[in-house]
Amino acid sequence: MGSSILTNKGIVWVLILLITVIWGYAWVFMKAALDFMGPFTFSAFRFGTGAVTLLLFVWILRAGKPPRHMWKHLVVVGMLQTAIVFTFVMYGMQFVNAGKSSVLLYSMPLWSSIFAVKLLGEKITPGKVAGLAMGMLGLVTILGWDIFFVKDLSVIFGEVLIVAAAFSWAASNTYYRLKLEGMTQLQVSAYQMLFGTIGILAATIVAEWGEPIQLTGASIFYILFTGVLASALCFTVWFVLLSMIDMVTATLSTLLVPVFGLFFGWWILGEELTGSILAGSALVIAGIVVAQIFGREKSESGG
Repeated sequence: MGSSILTNKGIVWVLILLITVIWGYAWVFMKAALDFMGPFTFSAFRFGTGAVTLLLFVWILRAGKPPRHMWKHLVVVGMLQTAIVFTFVMYGMQFVNAGKSSVLLYSMPLWSSIFAVKLLGEKITPGKVAGLAMGMLGLVTILGWDIFFVKDLSVIFGEVLIVAAAFSWAASNTYYRLKLEGMTQLQVSAYQMLFGTIGILAATIVAEWGEPIQLTGASIFYILFTGVLASALCFTVWFVLLSMIDMVTATLSTLLVPVFGLFFGWWILGEELTGSILAGSALVIAGIVVAQIFGREKSESGG
């Protein structure tokens, strides 16, 4: 019995590592894809492919359609989690390195903690306060360096967009907790991605209609890797894993994504890892760890 549990745990952690490596590596392809098409166009291709793949999963697994009264909530989550997050991220990545972008987007748990206290009634604990302070200091370290020393307005604009995307992602998580709990994760993923893709398509038509698109072997591979593998397949497996591990472990394991994002950006794209990026990234990650671990322990013992 014990050995089978260990084996299962081993498989779970291998899958978590594999998924986070794929998500980290996807940032390289997201950046590289901008050489072939506009940021909105790539996002439309990516999430259109991902939505079709997920809807195929829904059909194969006979998950069924969401109840009619849930559709409006799925539209909201789709706009917040897919449309806004990835139009902002991809537009911002025209000016910001892939590794730094991944760190800024994965500041999302910090904003989620604030939303949870304000809107979900979760307790604010000393651990959460300390974690939030460290995380915010990390963001200030990254952004402040560029504001006061680099002084490139396009870079600062891109970074602000990506932080806004993290804020939107956190808002979508909170909205999900308020309105969509009880639905299967596969249904939520598939249909929010479908509605989000429609939003991205609208932005693409308005902003990039008529702009050149280079569909080469490389660009199609980037679309398939990020759409089918990183978006549809990884998210499906991830939601299965969420039923096997606790939420804190899940949140902490996603911190591997910006670590891999920074590493692959440096290794493959030759992006510079400055002291401000490394120090800021370490503070953001440490802040989330502190808020998740110590914030949880205190609130549980107090409740």
